[in-house]
Order: sequence, then C-alpha cells, then structure tokens
Amino acid sequence: MKEKRRKYKQLTLISENTPEYDTSSQGKKPLRIYTKKSLIEELIKIRKMGWIANSRVGNVGGVGNTLEDLLGIKENNLPLPNANEWELKTQRSATTALTTLFHMEPSPRALKFVPRVFLPLYGWKHEKAGADYPPDEMSFRQTISANQRSDRGFKVVVDRNKEKVLISFDSNAIDTRHSDWKNSVQHRVGLQELNPQPYWGFKDLRNKASTKLLNCFYVLADTKKIEGQAYFHYNKILILSDFNFEGLLFGMEKGFVFIDFDARTGHNHGTKFRVRKNHWPEFYHSIKVI
Repeated sequence: MKEKRRKYKQLTLISENTPEYDTSSQGKKPLRIYTKKSLIEELIKIRKMGWIANSRVGNVGGVGNTLEDLLGIKENNLPLPNANEWELKTQRSATTALTTLFHMEPSPRALKFVPRVFLPLYGWKHEKAGADYPPDEMSFRQTISANQRSDRGFKVVVDRNKEKVLISFDSNAIDTRHSDWKNSVQHRVGLQELNPQPYWGFKDLRNKASTKLLNCFYVLADTKKIEGQAYFHYNKILILSDFNFEGLLFGMEKGFVFIDFDARTGHNHGTKFRVRKNHWPEFYHSIKVI
C-alpha cells in the first residue's frame, strides 16, 4: 500500500524562537537545533495535544514518523548537540513485537559458523526451493532464547563463569514433526552437542551493544482507530541514559532478548540480537520519567 502523508505544520518552539543557523541565504529553511530542554518542552506540548491522526497512512512505522513530523525533524536524524550520542525512539504502548538491537556474527569468526556449519549441517529445505530459489536451496532460520529450546533443539546459554553467550543443541528437544530433519542431521553430522559451540564473548558484546544502544528520548503512545484512521496519544516520555550491559545479559537469561539466525544457501541475512520492544528501558542505568 502506497504511503499517504498527512502534512503537519511544525510546532512553534517554546524556548528557541530564532534559528541557531540562518541558512535562508542558501535558499533553505532556517536550521533549528534542539537543546535537550527544548526537546522535552516540545514533547510535553505534544503529549497535551491528546489524540493525533497518523501522518503516514499505510506506513507501519507511522507512530514514529508522525512524532518526527510534529517536531519538524528528518527521519532518524535528531538535531541535538552530540546527536551521535542520542536518539528519539517511539513505540506503541501495548506492543510486544520484536525489534533488532544489533547484528553480530558469532565466534569463532574465521569459521563463518552460520553459512559453513549451521546451513549445510543443520539446515533444511527452503520453503520456496524450486519456486523462487533453486531446488536445492537450504534454509537456517531460528529465533531462539535462553528460557526454552526451539522446536529444533537450539537454545541460548549465558555462561557467566566463562563470560560467553553460547548456542547449545540438544536433539532430545526436537519436536516429532521434525523427525525427518532430525534423521538428516544425524546422517550429516550426528546428534551430539555442537562442537565447537558458536559464542559471543562478553567483552565483544558489551563493545558492540554500547555503540548501538544510545541514550534516548523514549516516547510511548497509546493507539486507537476511528473510522479506519489510526490515532496516537504520545502520553509517556522517558529519558534513558547510561547503557547497562547487565540489563542485556539479564534480558537474555529471562528470555526477552533473542538471537535470530536468518540464512539461506544464496544469502546470510545476518545474525541479530532482538528484544521485545516493551523491555527497552531495562538496558539503561538511568531512567527519568518526564
């Protein structure tokens, strides 16, 4: 469905009535730079507006785009000093959907574990093999967590002693509907534990996550529909800062942070760390409610 954009006039800034940089001589609109204080003031003003119609009809990301339109900022481009350290993150209050935290392939890196081990030794026939892809196209797609094994026997293990997050395989946990696949794995590689086990060291994970989980203005919106039109009420504003690596480990242990593999013979889409959106604040030491 083609996106239809509703035009909103940018809100008049409360604390910055003049542009920081006058670019009118270049034939461009004046460039405004928000301060943290003025951005908070604008978000409070938007909260007081109540229900606001979706400005991006047909766009699943309309809740974020509508807020950006109201603030008069470009998509994913927060005009703040030190903007590389802050982001604006918006979501629907009731969502439990998964969102990607970051991409990171497991170690040992030289082994290229997903395309060279998981796919040929533990993969299965792609559902579109012989149609969109060649007849022998294989797939390895798993979204796995630490609180239970997948129906193909895979699980995330957080080993605090070795300071590693590992992937484990137990053939006894394979669902009976995958019995043919289980037999094929036994023929290809055997049904023992993975050896070596793919892993992510805590240090590498901490470094990666800290560059992706920026400080953020986190805005939650209730949603409703009136005659088929989506409306948002941006009614909860949090300022999240100081990344908490322990929160990421805790999320994996409790099963709301997932590791997602998505590979086929022709392409590895990358290994993703994903989280249920309503748990985002747990990755920060400082949580300030506005």
